[in-house]
Amino acid sequence: MKIALFVDQFPKLSETFIVSQIDGLLDHGHEVVIFPCRMGDETRVQGLVERRQLTEMMYLPREPARTLAGKVRFYIWLIKLTLFHAKPVLRLRAAFGRYRCLGSWQYALTIAAPLIHYGGRFDVIFAHFGPNGLRACWYRDAGVMEGPLVTVFHGFDLSTYLRLNGERIYDPLFQYGDLFLPISHFWQDRLRALGCPADKIKVHHVGVDCEQFRVHGRVRGAHEPTVLISVARLVEKKGIEYAIRAMAALVALDVDVRYRIIGDGPLAVLLQQITSDLHLGDHVSFLGTRTSDEVAGELAQAHLFIAPSVTSRDGDMEGIPTVLMEAMATGLPVISTSHSGIPELVEDGISGKLVGERDVDGLAQAIRELVARADDWPAMGMAGREKVLREFNIERLNGKLERLFEGIVRDSSPR
Repeated sequence: MKIALFVDQFPKLSETFIVSQIDGLLDHGHEVVIFPCRMGDETRVQGLVERRQLTEMMYLPREPARTLAGKVRFYIWLIKLTLFHAKPVLRLRAAFGRYRCLGSWQYALTIAAPLIHYGGRFDVIFAHFGPNGLRACWYRDAGVMEGPLVTVFHGFDLSTYLRLNGERIYDPLFQYGDLFLPISHFWQDRLRALGCPADKIKVHHVGVDCEQFRVHGRVRGAHEPTVLISVARLVEKKGIEYAIRAMAALVALDVDVRYRIIGDGPLAVLLQQITSDLHLGDHVSFLGTRTSDEVAGELAQAHLFIAPSVTSRDGDMEGIPTVLMEAMATGLPVISTSHSGIPELVEDGISGKLVGERDVDGLAQAIRELVARADDWPAMGMAGREKVLREFNIERLNGKLERLFEGIVRDSSPR
C-alpha cells in the first residue's frame, strides 16, 4: 500500500509511537510518504529515524519568512505557485471556508504546497491528531489527493483544541472521514459525544517496542535509597510539580528516596525553583532531554516510575503516555493518576498505584507504600510487562493497523 502520513512536526522525540508505526509499515513492505507541517526542531533525533532515513520520505512546506527580503521572496513564490498550479489552488480556495481551523489562507497554502506538487492517489491517507485529519480532509475535499482517510485521536485534539475552536470543529471530518482511531476507550466515548458516527470508530492503542526494553528485576540494597524516575515534557499536564511536592513530604518523614526527572519544557525553570525552595537539591535531579536509548538505560537503574498526570488549566489532557508503557515493559512498578486513559493501562494494586489528580498527599502515600513493599516489586513489574505485551505491543498493534488499512481499502468506494 502507498500511505500518506500527516503529522504536525517530524521527527519529534516525544512521539516515538509515530516512528514505530512507520517502521512497522515499512517492514511489511508498504510505502510511506510523510507530510509534516514543519520540520522537527529537536537536535537529538531518534536512532530509528536515522537508520531508516525517514527524513528522506518527508515533503516539507516552505519555511515562514522572517525578514523583509524573505517576505518578498515568499510572495513571489506564492504568485508562481498560484500561476503554475492554478487548478489545484482554485480548488483548495473553494474548499477553504469549510475548514476554518487552517488559519490564514497564505499559511494554509504553504502547508498544502507539497501536496500540490506531489498529489495523486494513495491507498490510505493517515493522519495523527485531529487537526491533521482536518488538513488531510481539506486536501481530499479539494481534489488534490485521493484515498480513504484514517485519523488517530490522542488527547490534546479532544481537549484543549476543542476548547479553543469549538465542539463543531470536526464536523467535516466526521462526515467525510472513513475511520477514526482513538487511542483509548476514554477518548472513544468523547468522539461519540461529539457526534462522530459510532460505526466509524475503533479503539487502537499506541504502543512500544517491547524488545527494546529488557526486564530488570528491581532489587534495592539494604542501605540504598529508592530511586524514582519520570520521563516527561515539563508542561502542566504532566503534573511533575505534584511529584516534587510529594518528595518533600517523604523527605520530612525520613523516607530515603531520590527522584530523577528526564525532559525539558517551559516549566523547567519553575520546577527547579520549587525544588530549591523545598530544599530538595540532594533528592531531586533534572537530567534534561535524552534519546530513547538513553531513557532505556535510566529506566533500568530506577526502582519506581511516577507519572502524575493532570488536566491542565486550559483543558489539555493526556492520551495514554507511552513512557508509562516503556517503564512497565522494563518491569518497573508505576505510580500514576486516574487521568484520561491511564487506568486502561495501569491496574491499581496490580502493576502499580493510581491516585487522584493533584493529590500530593495521595502520591506521597502511594510512594511510601511501595517503598515499604520492595518484596512485591518483581510481581508488580511482571504484571505490568504482561499487560503491555498483551495490549500495547507495537509489533502486534502494527499488524492490527495494517489489517484495519486493508479493510478500509476494501470497503471504500472510489472517490
